[in-house]
Amino acid sequence: MTTKTSNSSQPDQVQTIEVTAANDLIKSQCRFLDVRTLEEFAKGHIQDAINISYFLFTSKGKEVNPKFMEEVLKTFSKDDCIIVGCASGARSIRASTDLLKYGFKNTKNMKGGYNAWIHHMNRLFPKKIKSDL
Repeated sequence: MTTKTSNSSQPDQVQTIEVTAANDLIKSQCRFLDVRTLEEFAKGHIQDAINISYFLFTSKGKEVNPKFMEEVLKTFSKDDCIIVGCASGARSIRASTDLLKYGFKNTKNMKGGYNAWIHHMNRLFPKKIKSDL
């Protein structure tokens, strides 16, 4: 299932997809762009994900990474299929919008971010709980 995050009359819309669809696309044709901070990424990430932080924390607070697009262009082609994710889906919507504006037409936002991915994977592969009883 996919949803659009903007009015359907606009030509460039962020397409938001469920984790299951993102997983299928990553297995077949897409690459995953993780826009969380390096610290978040280091705590856990989707296999083969590429990390380019969308926000940086500065003395002024949280700001858009001024080199975000430059770093993306070093790693991706504008024709690449890119699934964008963050922790919960908010940053990835903004990053996906910027990518679309910059000409990355095959960009999709993963609904719920890494938190939803972990929840989905835990449902698919439940951890076996050891008991001392």
